[in-house]
Amino acid sequence: MPFITYLSGLLTAQMLSDDQLISGVEIRCEEKGRCPSTCHLCRRPGKEQLSPTPVLLEINRVVPLYTLIQDNGTKEAFKSALMSSYWCSGKGDVIDDWCRCDLSAFDASGLPNCSPLPQPVLRLSPTVEPSSTVVSLEWVDVQPAIGTKVSDYILQHKKVDEYTDTDLYTGEFLSFADDLLSGLGTSCVAAGRSHGEVPEVSIYSVIFKCLEPDGLYKFTLYAVDTRGRHSELSTVTLRTACPLVDDNKAEEIADKIYNLYNGYTSGKEQQIAYNTLMEVSASMLFRVQHHYNSHYEKFGDFVWRSEDELGPRKAHLILRRLERVSSHCSSLLQSAYIQSRVETVPYLFCRSEEIRPAGMVWYSILKDTKITCEEKMVSMARNTYGESKGRYYLTLSKVTPF
Repeated sequence: MPFITYLSGLLTAQMLSDDQLISGVEIRCEEKGRCPSTCHLCRRPGKEQLSPTPVLLEINRVVPLYTLIQDNGTKEAFKSALMSSYWCSGKGDVIDDWCRCDLSAFDASGLPNCSPLPQPVLRLSPTVEPSSTVVSLEWVDVQPAIGTKVSDYILQHKKVDEYTDTDLYTGEFLSFADDLLSGLGTSCVAAGRSHGEVPEVSIYSVIFKCLEPDGLYKFTLYAVDTRGRHSELSTVTLRTACPLVDDNKAEEIADKIYNLYNGYTSGKEQQIAYNTLMEVSASMLFRVQHHYNSHYEKFGDFVWRSEDELGPRKAHLILRRLERVSSHCSSLLQSAYIQSRVETVPYLFCRSEEIRPAGMVWYSILKDTKITCEEKMVSMARNTYGESKGRYYLTLSKVTPF
């Protein structure tokens, strides 16, 4: 049967059956040109006139498919099948707001798995710009309206560098419910919760306040449901911003080192220069080298003068600290001017109002936990870099999501 014939039949039934209208269906046909003569499906048998080209009907009301069925028994069976397919992967029945799995829908551990546990997506919080020590991450709650119930989120974070065996060093694991919302975890990490575009969508967040500057960190998140299943992992790899640098002080130290190196350098002056350069951070040492070479390179660069005045051993102890500065920060620390600034930004700090009993974690639903939140302030230290005074640009952290 051609599609237009099917529509015409429905329209006729709609007009003739005023007492039994087709629920949720409104049909309007318009002439929108003619089918090409090469299309044999558009021709009506025995008639030379071509049928109108079918067009998309306007949808004025959305209703479940099973409400279009008149027979109650068939309607209930169709509804049950649709609900099972959507919420329970077609391997169980929907009972209230959970899935009763079929006997064949159990995994190797004996746990029912007909209701899938979605993977949370970890991301940087758009409201908190990362700094040299502070990073805020967030994710949308993955608990569906029907089916599996999320009990907790487990967050792992660790610093990754060439000195760490990533296979042996697992970092720190934090339970969002037991460590962060309960307040039993470290004061350097705080938990938050907000709502998305609709109130039913919860967004959980975690702010790390004590990270190391210019450090490469790997954050991993997975969800745990009330039966102990784990979701797929979501990972974000991030390098924190460069350390805070006092550019005026770095220039003063460069001048001081030049005066100590200039002319005859006594043993006392050598020790003062060595102690001064060893006491500053690696990023400040890099900046001192930049200022020294900018002003006094015609008398010998910083490396050569340090080796000549302090000796190869002491100079090596000083200069090898520059290797700790990443290539990303090394290029920024060679900017003509650097300005440091510290600002405060608000964030939500949330605590649970109830204590979850030990050993009963899997039987608690995170979304049902009563949480109170208050707004607090956190200090954010950043550098701005520029090629001339008064013209600065801000650099963001490098982020690699997986």
